[in-house]
Amino acid sequence: MKLYEFAPTRSIRVRWALQELGVDFETVQVNLRAGENRRPEFLKLNPAGKLPVLVDGDLVLTESVAIVLYLAEKYPDKGLLPADPRERAKVNQWLLFAATELEQPLWRIARHKFLYPEDKRQPGDIPVAREDFKAMAAVLEKHMDQRQFVVGDSVTVADLVMAYTLDWADEAHLLDDFPQLRAYMDRMYARPHAAPRIAQAFASLKG
Repeated sequence: MKLYEFAPTRSIRVRWALQELGVDFETVQVNLRAGENRRPEFLKLNPAGKLPVLVDGDLVLTESVAIVLYLAEKYPDKGLLPADPRERAKVNQWLLFAATELEQPLWRIARHKFLYPEDKRQPGDIPVAREDFKAMAAVLEKHMDQRQFVVGDSVTVADLVMAYTLDWADEAHLLDDFPQLRAYMDRMYARPHAAPRIAQAFASLKG
């Protein structure tokens, strides 16, 4: 398998899944800052020009959540996806919660802070997005009370996706009011096969 990645992006989720699974993989660094994601050879893999991309034989997969689900299903004996359909449905529920309820306001903050050209930024949307995030983080905070993992009694792909999303929120200083989420995130990143945190990934680009 080959993982096309750029260190601080949602590539972290896929790298983490591969490491938890103990799967051998080749990595290809695609430098977003240098515009390598807009090169024709990369656009053939992902016309959206985004990372990560996983290539497994003749299968080319984009979207980090879809990729981690594929990996968990490919290696069912590793237990990153429950066998029980009800528990699997809960994993899907929280994966979608992370992608739609938590990640979207984080994207809005990032876009209006530094991703959009200055003339397209709307600074007034940032506090609204922060409040949107906090409202949904409060839902997860309550859910995580007395829980070690998002679903069930062992780690699943929902945890890998959620921990990265919370680390992103922490970079935006949005977890100060959520001690359960901060403790959960720290536990996840203390795992022996955890991927680098976002700050570490950015630091590695300067090395």
